[in-house]
Amino acid sequence: MNSLTDAHNAMRIARSAADAPLGMNQKRIVDIVLALSGIILLAPLLIICYVTTILTSPGPAIFRHRRVGFNGRHFDCFKFRTMVIDAPERLRRLLESDPGAAAEWAATRKLRHDPRVTMIGAILRKSSLDELPQLFNVLKGDMSIVGPRPVTDEELERYTTSIGAYLVCRPGITGLWQVSGRSSTTYDKRVACDAFYARNWSMALDTKIMIVTLPSLLVSDSAF
Repeated sequence: MNSLTDAHNAMRIARSAADAPLGMNQKRIVDIVLALSGIILLAPLLIICYVTTILTSPGPAIFRHRRVGFNGRHFDCFKFRTMVIDAPERLRRLLESDPGAAAEWAATRKLRHDPRVTMIGAILRKSSLDELPQLFNVLKGDMSIVGPRPVTDEELERYTTSIGAYLVCRPGITGLWQVSGRSSTTYDKRVACDAFYARNWSMALDTKIMIVTLPSLLVSDSAF
């Protein structure tokens, strides 16, 4: 049996086994309180990011990307747009012409020198301000403050036997991977972090991750 079949079987089993997201009502109440508080307190910053994004490059301020959530349900993950509007075409041309970039993309699904990112987008990404609109995803119930990084269908297949661990969670704005080196880690470590989180979840672990989140944004190679 190939890895793709294994991944689909693991996804099917996880969907049938999980009746409620990790942490259930306890975690959901915390999410609502923190998301509402964040939106109110950060409203001026949200407005500045929104207006700046519109004024500095053509296209909408908010980027919606289809991601996989709890029990395999799809949702639109909100971010401030950080890329040019023809980003897919630019990525395709780069990967076809640059073997080094293609290898980096295959290993991490990220590029250190990404030609798709706008000048303002680079600032938003470095500071993680691009992810502030996900507070509204949390209010909607699609995401949690803390959880695995939201992934696409293609990325989820790379979780293989850890798919079940991902699917019992609501994806998070921050999480164990984000405070464990973020883009400096490998994709395998990202999967391992998500699996560890799902299997060892507690409110104490969520609290620790939230406390460590801000310093980890300032120091890219910080470890949890």
